[in-house]
Amino acid sequence: MARELAEPADPPAPPCIKEERQRQDEKNRAEMEQIEHKFVEVEEGLKIHVAEIGAGDKVLFFLHGFPEIWYSWRHQMISLSKSGYRAVAVDYRGYGLSDPPPRLEDATFAKTVADLAAVLDSLNISKVVLIGKDTGAFIASWFGVLHPKRVLGIVTMGIPLSVPGTASSFISSTIPEGFYALRWQEPGRAEADFGRVDAKTVIRNVYILFSGSEVPIAAENQEIMDLVEPSTPLPPWFTEEDLEAYGALYQKSGFQTALKMPYRSLDEQLEVPVSEVKFEVPTLLILGDKDYALKLPGMEDYINYMLKEIVPDLKTTYLVEGTHFVQEQFPEEVNQLILDFLKVRIWA
Repeated sequence: MARELAEPADPPAPPCIKEERQRQDEKNRAEMEQIEHKFVEVEEGLKIHVAEIGAGDKVLFFLHGFPEIWYSWRHQMISLSKSGYRAVAVDYRGYGLSDPPPRLEDATFAKTVADLAAVLDSLNISKVVLIGKDTGAFIASWFGVLHPKRVLGIVTMGIPLSVPGTASSFISSTIPEGFYALRWQEPGRAEADFGRVDAKTVIRNVYILFSGSEVPIAAENQEIMDLVEPSTPLPPWFTEEDLEAYGALYQKSGFQTALKMPYRSLDEQLEVPVSEVKFEVPTLLILGDKDYALKLPGMEDYINYMLKEIVPDLKTTYLVEGTHFVQEQFPEEVNQLILDFLKVRIWA
């Protein structure tokens, strides 16, 4: 189901149906009991939730997106641990089961990366392969710049690596005002919008929106939650059990920290000159060919031409019929792509 950049697309595979995904999830449910959960105190009074499975020194560090948590990587963690890898995932500060920062202004990319480094130190892990989706790709970018010696390779999904601090100007200069990320940057606007429904409904609506092939843009008299009709079904690969898992944890954490980091921190700057940012490790970019992000103005040109300037050792693969959540939509295909990358490029 994958094709390389600039190569002809493979024929579409039959779409996954909800019943098949439910059967797979029943199998995974028993396997998920093998995932260990712990809390690491990264600074006084702030504990980060860590999930891990597998053992050894080949460590994969999973970085989730929004509206996601560690659970987003369940399929990858279980599968790749069976192939001899140690899979570690976290909930960022203020997400899922992790503690929120004592002050909202401490929900930043820099603080999040410091948390991740502290988690690795606590687990006695020196080097990792970063695997990030959406927001996790931004965090992988930050981590790769701030801790390059700890990174053996990088895999991103949904969006590519980027120079930290440049996303906000890119979005604001090219995308209409009704784009969800611009709306969510406005203090109080998303809080009021989300506050009209419960956390589970917010997750449901965002998963439906982000699983589409069109860029989610609201009209002047609309809010983002208005873009989804209550009767719209969930994506067939996303079960009610999945929705319950996400909804319960966002009901606990709320959305305040998740709105602050990433959306209201996209212009946060590194103390490193932009001209010096380069990711020298082997990198794999996995995208669904129906991902709405590909329709963002300038995105395809960035991926096809400019990305190589900062990621010289890059391989890009598209999944036919894939959307923004490829790791949950097509877990078997994504797992195989990651496994092949690890075997050929990282631990040959």
